[in-house]
Amino acid sequence: MVTHSRWLSARLLSGLLLLLLPAAGAVASPWGDVARPNSGPARAIGGYSNGCIGGADALPETGAGYVSVRRYRNRYYGHPELLGFIRDLGRAQQRHGDRLMMVGDLSQPRGGLMSSSHRSHQIGLDVDIWFTLADSPADARDRMDNRSDPNSMVTPDGLGVSRYWTDAQRFLIETAARHPSVDRIFVNPPIKRALCESAHGDRSWLRKIRPWWGHDAHFHVRLVCPDDSPLCQNQAPVPPGDGCGRDLAWWFSPEARSKPSKKGGGRRVEPTPPAACRAVLKAP
Repeated sequence: MVTHSRWLSARLLSGLLLLLLPAAGAVASPWGDVARPNSGPARAIGGYSNGCIGGADALPETGAGYVSVRRYRNRYYGHPELLGFIRDLGRAQQRHGDRLMMVGDLSQPRGGLMSSSHRSHQIGLDVDIWFTLADSPADARDRMDNRSDPNSMVTPDGLGVSRYWTDAQRFLIETAARHPSVDRIFVNPPIKRALCESAHGDRSWLRKIRPWWGHDAHFHVRLVCPDDSPLCQNQAPVPPGDGCGRDLAWWFSPEARSKPSKKGGGRRVEPTPPAACRAVLKAP
């Protein structure tokens, strides 16, 4: 059996790929200056936190069961597999109720490092889905563009789900996790625990739900590398089991809840993107 210390080390190592850039830690990135995708076949290149996407498609602003928000960021591009997943989830939401799921950031037109908000979302296979549902596209734009972020699904003490967590949110995330293209989904630990406590019957989808800090108002979906992208680098496989036992309990321990402070003063050295990304960035 893997010891807790070894498991924790592996967890922290894999987590380095998932860290979000804080608001004060904006970086200069040439990828954000590119206004549109390049031509050619779609291909995800590199890793989720160090790569790019060639031939990306743009997600339409609205579709069956969904609305794309914060379009002014120009982060609504992705691999066709990702857009297909969003359409599938939107249609499921449409069949389930009258409200719309709000789709947040995908990737930039050619992927790459964003100047703020995300460390990943670089190869067109990540998307943020907000837990709060909208009554209409106009309601979604008002919520996301003119007001603060939607309601948190986690209580202020960080130990349980809030009154905003309902069967509607549970349906959305379970449906997403059951999609065959999904590799993993990141949520705040109390959300994972609530899903573990309420799941019945087939619980296999729970293993894809991975606890991570933040992610209390939205969930982050990551797809597996598609077959058409041989230069795409999958993340290490999700451990077996539903993830509802000892691994999940650690996130509520004093060790986990006292997150180490970020050391300041040093400048982060960004990894070198794959060589193939240079051609994607420079293409007309």
